Amino acid sequence: MRSVGVEEELLLIGSESGEPLSVSGAVLAEAERHGVGEEEGTFETELMREQLEFSTKPVTEMGELAEEIVRWRSEAARHAAKAGAEVAALATSPLPVLPSTSPGERYRWVAERFGLTAQEQLTSGCHVHVGVDSDEEGVAVIDRIRPWLPVLTAISGNSSFWQGQDSGYGSYRSRVWNRWPSAGPTEIFGSADRYHEQVSAMVATGVLRDKGMIYFDARLAANYPTVEIRVADVCLEPSTTVLLASLVRGLVETAARAWEAGEPPARIGVGLLRLASWRAARSGIDGPLVHPATMLEAPARDVVDALFEHVREALEDHGDATAVRRGIEELFARGNGARVQRELLRATGDLGAVVRECARITTSSAPTTT
Repeated sequence: MRSVGVEEELLLIGSESGEPLSVSGAVLAEAERHGVGEEEGTFETELMREQLEFSTKPVTEMGELAEEIVRWRSEAARHAAKAGAEVAALATSPLPVLPSTSPGERYRWVAERFGLTAQEQLTSGCHVHVGVDSDEEGVAVIDRIRPWLPVLTAISGNSSFWQGQDSGYGSYRSRVWNRWPSAGPTEIFGSADRYHEQVSAMVATGVLRDKGMIYFDARLAANYPTVEIRVADVCLEPSTTVLLASLVRGLVETAARAWEAGEPPARIGVGLLRLASWRAARSGIDGPLVHPATMLEAPARDVVDALFEHVREALEDHGDATAVRRGIEELFARGNGARVQRELLRATGDLGAVVRECARITTSSAPTTT
């Protein structure tokens, strides 16, 4: 069974104001002082000092992944509290903020090179890693999952507000993120050699610092034998992250089987994929999406159901089908993070209250730690 791991980026906020706080250095120092994550490299800095990233260990059982997410969200909250902050699984800050760049030569280079694009990147994503046997298999997977990735953006949408305003999007994070010149959907590579040639050619232009700045929607991970899917917002509820990871593993397994069977990838152009990505960011699960099979507009529920059917065999083989079906039902009943945020604003009339409640939800499933 293929391994799965996730990276989640969390917003650091003031417990009273809900405003982002630039305290990641203090939080990381606190974690290091207590030896948290030393063996796994669990906590990491991000481009902005108002963020904290953690990564789970690779697992094969989704129940174990859920425990990992709950555990590390709780640990992040515990160490943030020592720095006078809380953590919130929000993909953008609902409240106005002028982010501050993290220290370090690499981050300074990025800030100087990309200007306002870098300055505005206080965005928090969820990256899902799924194990593959080789680069050749990994690229074959990347070629075959392309049409389905916008559906994951819609499911995970959790960034409805930007600088104190309703953005009109379910995932405004994805629109800000795609300002990077290397971000977004990719062409069909056809082979691992072609993939690596393309990456090397992009770095050789001098626009990118190195291969770490290849921000494809799905890419071969630099340090692990995995495909890394990067289209999702960080999810408000841990259960949504698990649903997302289950679907991603199902997509990877389904694509690998299609490759082994000699089935070619769908010949859909990057232009159409960009439109599907925009539609998913705009609608979330509360409006129409572009159906991956037809590239025509369809109700969001029909498209998510089509994704489930596409990966059903792999889900059943992993023992995940029942949980995923239940997760989809719960998602449409409750809403993704974008819908929850908007409902909270309607109920409270206060974006600060929205952030504080989202911080509570972020760790509400977490056990009490000592």
